[in-house]
Amino acid sequence: MKHPPGGCTSLLVTMLRILSEAHFPELPNYYRGKVRENYDLPDGSRIIISTDRLSAFDRILTCIPYKGQVLTQTARYWFEATKDICPNHVIAYPDPNVVVGKRLNILPVEVVVRGYLAGTTGTSILTLYKKGQREMYGIRLPDGMRDNQILPEPIITPTSKEFDGGHDEPLTPTQIVERGLLTKEQWRTLSDYALALFARGQEMARKRGLILVDTKYEFGTDENGNILLADEIHTPDSSRYWLADGYQESFEKGKRPASFDKDFVRAWVSERCDPYKDEIPEIPLELIEQTSKVYIRAYEAITATPFVPDDRGATPRDRVRASLSPYFP
Repeated sequence: MKHPPGGCTSLLVTMLRILSEAHFPELPNYYRGKVRENYDLPDGSRIIISTDRLSAFDRILTCIPYKGQVLTQTARYWFEATKDICPNHVIAYPDPNVVVGKRLNILPVEVVVRGYLAGTTGTSILTLYKKGQREMYGIRLPDGMRDNQILPEPIITPTSKEFDGGHDEPLTPTQIVERGLLTKEQWRTLSDYALALFARGQEMARKRGLILVDTKYEFGTDENGNILLADEIHTPDSSRYWLADGYQESFEKGKRPASFDKDFVRAWVSERCDPYKDEIPEIPLELIEQTSKVYIRAYEAITATPFVPDDRGATPRDRVRASLSPYFP
């Protein structure tokens, strides 16, 4: 049965369509991430399954119906729309929640491209700017800028990618090369790719009435040393989008521009406990459904395509397992 887009079925039925885990003993070299299940195949490819788990505060809070499908299909839309700019890791999409990609050596630099003075994390340019910094990431920003103001031009704000759970550290291009994280040629190639991808993303978002504010990219190298785009691209989880309609008015009034605000669960939890230490209280089902609807609305706004849940199989796990059966030994 195909459910209408936007979560119009009963909440109970929707909750039954959650993919909370996807561990299949038939597949080799299993690795469980916070929200993805991964399998490395003997031919050098990797199966990546996006579950519906929602991660925050270094733990799993709950599951959001259709979140994994939304993110996989949004990334698919962008991978296909940008493959003329930068090669990517995609080999196949055997299921709406699954991508099979080339197994890459992930480069130890996380690349964030920013088009506006925005952000809330400790490494965001707005946070640093409010502390009085004007030179950051090897770039100097002008005085007198306001929250959420467009930058003179998009900039790259790279950080170290800590694989062992450490904290990411802001980097300059000079530091990246001097520390041997990337060669000068690798950094030049990666920078050119990132800025071109962001320009394409902003152009396409503009046509949808959206502003692509900033985004995160992850790159890796294949067996020949070629740099490929990995992970995801321009999804609601890796990118910040604002609604273009009303942005200027919000900016002039000093208000946060309207966006796909999907952090209901995160905010709800943080208001009721210390999420890093305390037991997480039971999250209301209505809040989960609300978050699911935001993910679906984001997909439809970004891609201009109605969201059609894939509800084949008795459960989402059964459907994914059937889709991956050709990859079983």
